[in-house]
Amino acid sequence: MKFFKRLFLTNLLLYCILGVIACFLIGFTVDIFFSIGKLALIVLAVLALLDMLLLFGKSEGIHGQRIIADKLSNGDENEIKINLENYYSFLTKIRVIDELPEQLQIRDQQFSLTLKERDKKVISYLVKPTKRGDYHFGSVIAFVKSPLMLLERKYTFDKDHVAMVYPSFIQMKKYELLAISFKLQDQGIKKIRKIGQNQEFEQIKDYVVGDDFRTLNWKATARVNKLMVNTYQDEKSQQVYSLINKGRVMQMPFDGLTLLDYSINASLAISNIALKKDDRPGLITFQHKIATVLPASKRAAQIRYFMDVLYREKTGFKESDYSRLYNIVKNKIKKRSLLLLYTNFESLSSMRQQLPYLKKMGSSHLLVCILFENTELDEIIQQPAQDLDEIYTKTIAQKIAYEKKQIVKELNQFGIKTILTKPQDLTVNTINKYLEIKARGML
Repeated sequence: MKFFKRLFLTNLLLYCILGVIACFLIGFTVDIFFSIGKLALIVLAVLALLDMLLLFGKSEGIHGQRIIADKLSNGDENEIKINLENYYSFLTKIRVIDELPEQLQIRDQQFSLTLKERDKKVISYLVKPTKRGDYHFGSVIAFVKSPLMLLERKYTFDKDHVAMVYPSFIQMKKYELLAISFKLQDQGIKKIRKIGQNQEFEQIKDYVVGDDFRTLNWKATARVNKLMVNTYQDEKSQQVYSLINKGRVMQMPFDGLTLLDYSINASLAISNIALKKDDRPGLITFQHKIATVLPASKRAAQIRYFMDVLYREKTGFKESDYSRLYNIVKNKIKKRSLLLLYTNFESLSSMRQQLPYLKKMGSSHLLVCILFENTELDEIIQQPAQDLDEIYTKTIAQKIAYEKKQIVKELNQFGIKTILTKPQDLTVNTINKYLEIKARGML
């Protein structure tokens, strides 16, 4: 039975069989076609048998392997490779089907290629997951044809592989590398001049090209007869907490990702940069109750803990309780910290309901409230209205957009800093705000 499960007829063989049948049918009226049909049937049977011997003469004529990381990055392009090697002594035509996880909603992922004898090839393609969680990959299936192309042999490789889709560590590493190489401006991240003397003297060292002339130590220079400069150490070990709302308002999707996923990706990136700047990142997630509390720390494994915690977070459909958030902040965060609150308010009234708790948190900490623009509303506003219904729709969209700006204005009036951003610009704008706060010594 295994043999027959791996044996398939090609379209060419079916067309040939139809041709033989046509010869026999015509042979009832024209005798010569009956003879042609019998000869064609014998030739076709011999060729099919020969093709079967070619394909099944080796126990393993084709070897394949899927190369995929155990962890995939959410919202990013992840590369998957399929290695194929031909053990046959003849040229083969191969149709490869990769059974992808149901979350990707791709049902036609297949490739066609030709492999010479003893040849190797690599198939490479990209997948972009938009949900965190376990992704179950099925088998890699290869249908192989010999030069006769009458039959196909089915090969199956790499059954049931599970890859875990984590928050966007690709984005995290990208911004980390840009920060190290001082190329953050290439991504729209502003370079902000440091204001004031929020630095501690560290040491005197030899001047090198690129050092600030304002830090020259003239007494030390005169003493050793060469240029010497003072070096300063930034104030360190400040706490940076990401407060992530998991409630109903964070379920809204943009470009395949929910607002919660955008927030998770941004919090991972900003926490990694904060750690590189010797600050201590922490995390609190909440909905109708507090879900996760990860205390601020500088330990080397902190980012790994972040990823493991954020990997399991899911959006709920309940209203978020800001009173519980305030209580946990009050009881757990004793030192003045930077609080990055990822949330969204649908109306001015909904913000005002939570304003007392935001003001209380802002009185003890530096609170930055991060809100999202509705990019679909922007598209409606920019398009000209063609009829009365579109005028009504555009007017409502303008009202909602204006109310979002009013929310920002009112929060600023109470000393609560805000970021109003498009979802796709969230990470860049959050890093900008963090760097501005650090440069101006506001914490």
